[in-house]
Amino acid sequence: MMKKLFLYLLVCLPALATAQSAPIIDSKTLIERLNAKSDQIEVVNFWATWCGPCVAELPLFEKLNNEGRSGIKVTLVSMDLDLVDDPQKVYKFVALKKIKSEVLIVDEPDANSWIDDIHSEWSGSLPATLVINHKTGKRKFVANPVREGDLERLIDAVK
Repeated sequence: MMKKLFLYLLVCLPALATAQSAPIIDSKTLIERLNAKSDQIEVVNFWATWCGPCVAELPLFEKLNNEGRSGIKVTLVSMDLDLVDDPQKVYKFVALKKIKSEVLIVDEPDANSWIDDIHSEWSGSLPATLVINHKTGKRKFVANPVREGDLERLIDAVK
């Protein structure tokens, strides 16, 4: 038993120790943030750990983030609503996948009360992506998985 515990700690603790935090925020804070003025273009992906298509497209967002393009910011918004009291599943997922993009967890049990504030065409389905030019206010929304090249076209559409 002790050997198994030691092995678990040896394998898992380093991954968790290097994991970034994923702040828990409410929908009001998220919406204020998405409406804030800045000089950046923000690519916001709404996803969940249990959503297969969401997990499949995450590498595209990480690739964009890791390119370090000036004026582009990637934010991943976890919709794991059932995990707010225990966000460890999201934290472990972020560590396991070595996600470097900013991750936020939304603490709102009733997504229907605020998703229209994100985009009027959003039904709440996942994955969903919103690209915002904070300087001009232009937005582009997609309520389905993105593929290679889609993010670049969305970014170009809000310039």
